[in-house]
Amino acid sequence: MPALTAILIAFNEEWDLPRTLASLEGVADETILVDSGSTDRTCEIARTWGARVYTRPLDSLAEQKNYAASFSSNDWLLAIDCDEELSPELRASILAWKQKTPDHPGYEISLLTNYLGGWIRHSGWHPDYKVKLYRRDHGRFANVLHEAVQLDGPAGRLDGHLLHYTIRSYAEHKAKLDFLTTMAAQDMFSRGRKRWRAAMIFAPPWTFFQRLVFQLGVLDGWRGWLIAWLSGIYIYLKYRKLGRLLAGETLTRRSWPNPGEA
Repeated sequence: MPALTAILIAFNEEWDLPRTLASLEGVADETILVDSGSTDRTCEIARTWGARVYTRPLDSLAEQKNYAASFSSNDWLLAIDCDEELSPELRASILAWKQKTPDHPGYEISLLTNYLGGWIRHSGWHPDYKVKLYRRDHGRFANVLHEAVQLDGPAGRLDGHLLHYTIRSYAEHKAKLDFLTTMAAQDMFSRGRKRWRAAMIFAPPWTFFQRLVFQLGVLDGWRGWLIAWLSGIYIYLKYRKLGRLLAGETLTRRSWPNPGEA
């Protein structure tokens, strides 16, 4: 029976963290949380649920998660975000997996996202399979932004959904766009990206159309239209900020917004 360590990274997650930790009860044999400077009760809540808590300034989401993984006492890791929750079906699937000898170095899990109070089943957000369960000596997180586990072999899949409670308000979405587009622009700049004007002009409308039509965002109703619109805004902003960096400006990266931030 493989022992399992849940790894989390956090910043001011007191709203969502109790639900996440409750869903891990009886599934994770150990829980590790790396905090990047929370000013709320995040660390206190994590310790109350028995998690080991470490602190580290946030430089990239990938390295923050790799840092959390480095403290694991077990070979198998379950990477879960503080705004995610194991569905009952996924809990059962993981518990069944623990009774067997694993036949893959990692496993993909389907995310189902709750956006502004509704579940999104299209818009390029579903189905959304990500490697969340993996063996630490066969995978690690890579990429500064949109971090993902890179495995050295093929991934299996587990039944059930990882329920993702992502955005509660339009203001919170805009605040996260500001944070993420700054990180994206700084990453492109550090990798020597020079061209930005054409992408800033042509990519946003294409992204809007792709989300709404090809990825069937229209079937998600008004939320699908909003996701498509803000996806285009994300593309515009990251290239506009890259242009500002190339012009010699300095971008200020604000803290990751609190859930429900207005």
